[in-house]
Amino acid sequence: MELYFNIVSPPCQSVLLVGKLLGITFDLKEVNPHLPEVREQLRKHNPQHTIPTFIEDGHVIWESYAIAIYLVEKYGQDDSLYPKDPMVRSIVNQRLFFDNGVMFRAAIEYVECILKKKLEPTDEMVQKLKKALGLLESFVKDRSFVAADHLTIPDVCLLSSVTLLTGVKYDLEPYPAIQAWVTRMTDELPNYGEFHKELVEKSLEYIKTL
Repeated sequence: MELYFNIVSPPCQSVLLVGKLLGITFDLKEVNPHLPEVREQLRKHNPQHTIPTFIEDGHVIWESYAIAIYLVEKYGQDDSLYPKDPMVRSIVNQRLFFDNGVMFRAAIEYVECILKKKLEPTDEMVQKLKKALGLLESFVKDRSFVAADHLTIPDVCLLSSVTLLTGVKYDLEPYPAIQAWVTRMTDELPNYGEFHKELVEKSLEYIKTL
């Protein structure tokens, strides 16, 4: 069960954390996808040469959401992380699509503007991020987790997107429900303190190369 990854990548973080929840031990292949030789290596399995890329018995999956769902459906002891009930699953899927199309995009655009381009985010970027965070705040204001009364896959994915903002010391004070949710999440995830320590160390190393 191979996983090509880099912990600095939020999508890779999501897969790693879902693996921890399921008690899965990956054969980890840490790579730098920006290197030509790595892209060539990945292209043998994944024509988009992106990470995470997951391989099990010759079966290849890329895109973090697809990997996470596959792992939960195959290795989950129950359906709590990806509920089978159509009504509950519809909310879970909506939150996954929200992360993919709104939250992660707003966060990565904002962070890359600061760290890679060395520029101040535009007003449009600022407003897009505020809108995304405002929506996430509304999701966890009246319930403990983003899609149900318990942790599901989109909680993990959205946590990775929000964690990305800590790299630029983004102030989450205006979003108390998100802050409380982050605390709940980090308390529920196995060995999250150790995971986060490695993430911070590797992120600082990566930032120095920019």
